[in-house]
Amino acid sequence: MKKLIFRGLIHRLPQNAMSRTMGKITASRFSRLVIRGYINLYKVDVSMIEKPVEEYRTLKEFFTRRLQPHARPIAEGPEIVVSPVDGTVSQMGDIDQGTLIQAKGKPYTLLELLGYDAEMAERWYGGRFITIYLSPRDYHRIHMPIDGKLIQYTYLPGRLYPVNQLGVEHVDKLFARNERLITYIDSQAVGCVAMVKVGALFVGSVKVHYGPATTNVRRGRQVCQAFPETPFYEKGRELGWFEFGSTVILLFEKDRLEWAADVKVGKPLLMGQMLGRAKN
Repeated sequence: MKKLIFRGLIHRLPQNAMSRTMGKITASRFSRLVIRGYINLYKVDVSMIEKPVEEYRTLKEFFTRRLQPHARPIAEGPEIVVSPVDGTVSQMGDIDQGTLIQAKGKPYTLLELLGYDAEMAERWYGGRFITIYLSPRDYHRIHMPIDGKLIQYTYLPGRLYPVNQLGVEHVDKLFARNERLITYIDSQAVGCVAMVKVGALFVGSVKVHYGPATTNVRRGRQVCQAFPETPFYEKGRELGWFEFGSTVILLFEKDRLEWAADVKVGKPLLMGQMLGRAKN
């Protein structure tokens, strides 16, 4: 019954407007009154947060909290790729003939995910991907997975379907339909890496330290912008954050990455944890 109701309602909801409204509510001062309840409901680990819970002025400020220095050790070695976020591996594998897997029986394509940029999509044919889901309890800052230069970003406006298990299982091509902010990274270790930050229902916006000031704006337009000076970011450096939970998809070129043995579908990850190692 729950699934039938979900299927009947999800396409009709004003998802973007609802998400913008949620962003305003969680940024209001009275929202601080629900922070303790939020922590208890989602069993949020507050042992490593940057400051005492009482000092957060709004729920949004708590949700986008930073952690204490060294709370997330970064796996060392120039050949090591790390998780850019805390989360859970929802899917991973090879990109077969330009196709990725969203869930069992639900494929989507590189072209769709990358906004029909054929030149970019071609880079990852035969490569590998990993999809990491961030739940409401997770740390929501986004970091660099490898040492590299930022070469381009693309903003793709879209819907904001929920990216939880119900959404992934029942909305076809969800990650290619939702709003996306893509960072393209050039690395010596594993070549070109695409980091796709996927918006979701109640994600007020995705913020980054470069490019567009915010996402999920009314009448948003697609933006594709190269970095003229290709800034260098070290592995583990903060790139931005989600204002409420979502998903990150990483794309790796063919024959450039070997997965770490303990990285598997359904397993939790911490930012800075080893995802894989560059092939020789």
